[in-house]
Amino acid sequence: MNESSPIRTDTARAYQPGEAPARDVRSRRFRPIRWLVILVLLAGAGAIGHRWYEARTDKGAEPATATRTGGRGGRHGGGSDMPQAVGIAAVTTGDMPVVLQGLGTVTPLATVTVKSQISGYLTQVKFREGQAVKAGDELAQIDSRPYEALLAQYQGQLARDQALLQNAKLDLQRYQTLNRQDSISKQNVDTQAALVKQNEGTVAADQALVDQQKLNIAYTHITSPVEGRVGLRQVDQGNYISAASTAIVVVTQLHPISVLFTLPEDDVARVMRQVRAGAKLTVRAYDRGDAHEIATGRLDTVDNQIDTTTGTVKLRALFDNADEELFPNQFVNAKLTVDTVRNATLVPNASLLQGTPGTYVYLMDGDSKVAVRPVKTGETDGTSTVVASGLNPGDRVVTDGTDRLKDGAPVRITEGAQAAAGDGKAAEAKPADAAATDSQGATEGGRRHRRRQAQ
Repeated sequence: MNESSPIRTDTARAYQPGEAPARDVRSRRFRPIRWLVILVLLAGAGAIGHRWYEARTDKGAEPATATRTGGRGGRHGGGSDMPQAVGIAAVTTGDMPVVLQGLGTVTPLATVTVKSQISGYLTQVKFREGQAVKAGDELAQIDSRPYEALLAQYQGQLARDQALLQNAKLDLQRYQTLNRQDSISKQNVDTQAALVKQNEGTVAADQALVDQQKLNIAYTHITSPVEGRVGLRQVDQGNYISAASTAIVVVTQLHPISVLFTLPEDDVARVMRQVRAGAKLTVRAYDRGDAHEIATGRLDTVDNQIDTTTGTVKLRALFDNADEELFPNQFVNAKLTVDTVRNATLVPNASLLQGTPGTYVYLMDGDSKVAVRPVKTGETDGTSTVVASGLNPGDRVVTDGTDRLKDGAPVRITEGAQAAAGDGKAAEAKPADAAATDSQGATEGGRRHRRRQAQ
């Protein structure tokens, strides 16, 4: 190579196949950094443009919004004085029954497990399972032949001993006659008199055996001791029954039937005052869900002591149960009416609230404002409550929408609440504030939609 060549041969180096020059390596190394800088610049430009667009949109929309809301502070302050939609009800007068409620169990007045009083083979079953029977109806029969044979034997012994007694009595009469004639000693007369007494005792014992066998024969016919309903058969025909140990069937009395329920000891004095006064207190039995009334009866008696473990007293109520709605061992809710408050001021339970002033309600002050009114309550039936003071009949109280109210808050009465309060007027159009609020909501919704499209 020529020495005057611009390429220095001493510094020149041959590159291996596939190896890039150093300048190309450096340019490839800085290429990702350039792209990162470009992306940061683009993001900054987009953020600046977005802020400029929002500022321009707000400037154009705020005057219109302020006009529609009546100058209430623009878009952010317009909802603070919005009237709350509420439901109301009128304070009424009526009679409030004083009801005491307790958990009860349906308990039959008689539950008899029928057993045989004698031993023997069961020859007949004369009832159907679930059959209604009366007292004295025959339920089953036991083989009576062994007892009839014993009866015949004892009757024979009785006849023999009666003959011996009769002979002894005749001999005694003869001895007494001879004794009066001084033909026989006094000892013979006394001995014969003792023999007569002995035979009389034997005859009495024989007569008892005869009566016992007659009673056993009667026991072979097993009858129902009470009127009621028989349950499932517990022994089949042909089995050997042991006296007083083998159960045949259970008879349960259903008419009338009772309910045993409990009340707290604090209510005993109130109940006993009515009982001592001779009042006939009504008891209503409700189902397990306490929604359906099953039967109506009367209070029969109150237990003579309080259960110290539970602090309750037991009461028994009687029900005719003609339709057999009450079933033995059924769980019921018993409600005892002990008194009735006449011409009481009543409010719905939904209007009563608890807070710093105690029990209070929101009272309607005109048609567009509410005021807090403390009240004193009395008896309740689960739907309405007696108000002792604080309200007058005809006042209107808020029953729905009380969660965001305060004293003096503006409200608007819903159409359904107006009908419930008994105003009898047709539903009016929306207030101007409500219409403005709707317009404001539409403006806000359109503005948010445009922002999402722009993004």
